[in-house]
Amino acid sequence: MSRVVKKQASLHVSLSENIASITVSGNYLYLLVKRICDILGSFVGLILLAPLFAIIAIIIKLEDPKGTVFFCQKRIGKNGIAFDMYKFRSMVTDAEERLKDLLEYNETTGAMFKMKNDPRVTKIGRFIRKTSIDELPQLWNVLKGEMSLVGPRPPLDREVVDYTDYHKQRLLVTPGCTGLWQVSGRSNIGFEEMVELDIKYIQTRSLFFDLIIIFKTFSLLFGSKDAY
Repeated sequence: MSRVVKKQASLHVSLSENIASITVSGNYLYLLVKRICDILGSFVGLILLAPLFAIIAIIIKLEDPKGTVFFCQKRIGKNGIAFDMYKFRSMVTDAEERLKDLLEYNETTGAMFKMKNDPRVTKIGRFIRKTSIDELPQLWNVLKGEMSLVGPRPPLDREVVDYTDYHKQRLLVTPGCTGLWQVSGRSNIGFEEMVELDIKYIQTRSLFFDLIIIFKTFSLLFGSKDAY
């Protein structure tokens, strides 16, 4: 199994040759148009959603004045290269430190942690997680090219440590804000099923497929019972 190597403030996961040789769907034209759509979509989204960002920021600070508005976390992106992913903070400030005491209550499988009634989540956090509003700051990651509007969700480095070569196929493309996993059940889907869905997307992705996923994401955005 490949190791996760820490270098200064970044991480990089080595992908073996047999993984890199797997066919990834998407020609140059598709990738070019996809990137243009990512830039336009994220730029327009950041402008239009600015008032909502301000409201959410105020509520977060009112509930926890000492905490930050945004939560920055290292994630593993395309080809195993790490980047800082941004979200609205939905948990208490010491959430990472308290995680070790909650691992036994994990409600999903494999290299992920999911807990429906996670005690670390704040009151406003429950709302923005339920509606996926907490994910909106990732439009900045999309604009920078670290993420795409559609693609596999970027994993944590501690998750990738336990990946097999098969799981690491998820890292062959740019990660996304939404993807086939999110519109297929999200938190109700186990790790292995998530990997299967991601690989299916990687092997069959197209602009039409991306549009279908985006439209399904909008339809599930508010009140999804699968988000927690």
